[in-house]
Parts: sequence; C-alpha cells; structure tokens
Amino acid sequence: MRMTEFRLLMEEYFGPVRAASVAQDHVFGSLQGLTANQALRGGYEARQVWVAVCEAFEVPDTLRWGLPD
Repeated sequence: MRMTEFRLLMEEYFGPVRAASVAQDHVFGSLQGLTANQALRGGYEARQVWVAVCEAFEVPDTLRWGLPD
C-alpha cells in the first residue's frame, strides 16, 4: 500500500478533517504507543498502520482491503 492510498482511505472513512486529527492525535497500542503519523515516519509500512486503524475503529471490510473500484 502506498502512502497516498493510506491517506485516501483515512479520508474516505473519517472525512478529511477527522482523518488528519486521528492520524496526528490517536495513539495506537498495536503500534507501540505511536500515532499513525509517528509510525509512518518511523518506518512502519502504510498497510501495517492501516490495519491498526481498522482494528481500533472497526472499519468495515469494504474499506479494510482498499478503496472500492
């Protein structure tokens, strides 16, 4: 997964304002206490971070595997 797809998925699920807030402010236990932005800057793959977001926020399967065609 590319960073662009990660950001698009975040915006699709949360909306643009809340997506930015979640990525910046929400701490994920499954990412060793990092926010999504910290994890991405720290070398985590975008897919790993997206999976953490999906688990924490119960993202539906329709978005869990990527954007709909």
